[in-house]
Amino acid sequence: MNKVVKILLIFIVVDIVIIGGYLGYKAIVSNGSPTLEYEWVRIDAYYTPQDYIEDFIMKDSAAKDLFPVFIKNYKKDKKMLRKFQGKNFAGPNESTLKMKYRNLEDWQLVELKYKEKNERDFIRAILYVYEAGVWKVGDSGKIIN
Repeated sequence: MNKVVKILLIFIVVDIVIIGGYLGYKAIVSNGSPTLEYEWVRIDAYYTPQDYIEDFIMKDSAAKDLFPVFIKNYKKDKKMLRKFQGKNFAGPNESTLKMKYRNLEDWQLVELKYKEKNERDFIRAILYVYEAGVWKVGDSGKIIN
């Protein structure tokens, strides 16, 4: 083989190894916990709710004297829905929700963290469903990593 062809082949092999290593690294890093992509947001009397669910949580927490409450609002993240385990569902997908709630128009997944009266941290995930023009709690449980 010609010297130029050998150098070109070595260059191509090195590039393939570098690109493959980079893509492999990105695949490993992106498979980390998706809950880390979301941050806890503090809700207290001065918080401005972003949507109906946050407004409901804020009013409910004020009525139960639970301030401050911290939330991770996953909204309609299907990856997080698959990690949800509740009383009625374990790792559901959107079609599973539609089978359970025939008139399902929308859904939202929220994780709450607050301190109980005895100062113990309490974390739970709540699946809210919008059915027949009304938001309601569809299920509650936890997010499994």
